[in-house]
Amino acid sequence: MARSTYYYQLDLLKAGDTCAPLKAAIQTICEQNRGRYGYRRVTSSLRQVGQLINSKKVRRLMAELGLKCTVRPKKYRAYRGVIGEAAPNVLKRDFKAEQPNQKWVTDVTEFKVAGEKLYLSPVMDLYNGEIVAYHTEKRPRFALVEKMLEQAISRLPPGIKPLLHSDQGWHYRYPDYCARLKEAGLEQSMSRKGNCLDNAAMESFFGTLKSEYFYRERFQSVAELEAGLAEYIHYYNHERIKMKLNGLSPVAYRTQAEVA
Repeated sequence: MARSTYYYQLDLLKAGDTCAPLKAAIQTICEQNRGRYGYRRVTSSLRQVGQLINSKKVRRLMAELGLKCTVRPKKYRAYRGVIGEAAPNVLKRDFKAEQPNQKWVTDVTEFKVAGEKLYLSPVMDLYNGEIVAYHTEKRPRFALVEKMLEQAISRLPPGIKPLLHSDQGWHYRYPDYCARLKEAGLEQSMSRKGNCLDNAAMESFFGTLKSEYFYRERFQSVAELEAGLAEYIHYYNHERIKMKLNGLSPVAYRTQAEVA
């Protein structure tokens, strides 16, 4: 038994906590497995040593102790049941575009910093992988996607109306979002439910962003992360070269095409 667990158990016994022995056993199991066990595996471990305990009680006690599995944190999911109608999958994983502003993709990702969350909603042009617009919010409310969409539409040259692909998250099925796309003349496309491969280009950007920036840094606040995201996205668009773009950055590649 760990020293901290021993003294924790003594303190609880002095306070008259009837669950003290069980809490100590739970804490010991979590410490021995270095945070790799969730409440189900903790329950199983207890039962293996003769503790006939309900998993719901283990889950409650773990919450009281501030213990949880740290291996697989829950991912942000924007699906909240049926809200409006799903658009057809027009993109069909054809992630190549022949010209700028022909095919756009979008999605939302979540960051956790200093006990707070930050959500990022970008739009990517499949022609060169450029992030044409983005918005961040501390809550995944509709404004997160609404403001991103307005920024993206405002950048479009007159008469240009790209396809905009997303997943089936509630933001993209929301009536105001669909109405704004229709008003701007943008064609809406959606992935099949639960199939992230249908939006692989956007998922790839999130993976690059987190591996090259988020996981390599330490943040004291959400504001610090927000400023860093703006800096990284500018770097990604203007400086970071891509071999599939002939060694050019997204903006340089687009600029070269426009001049030609």
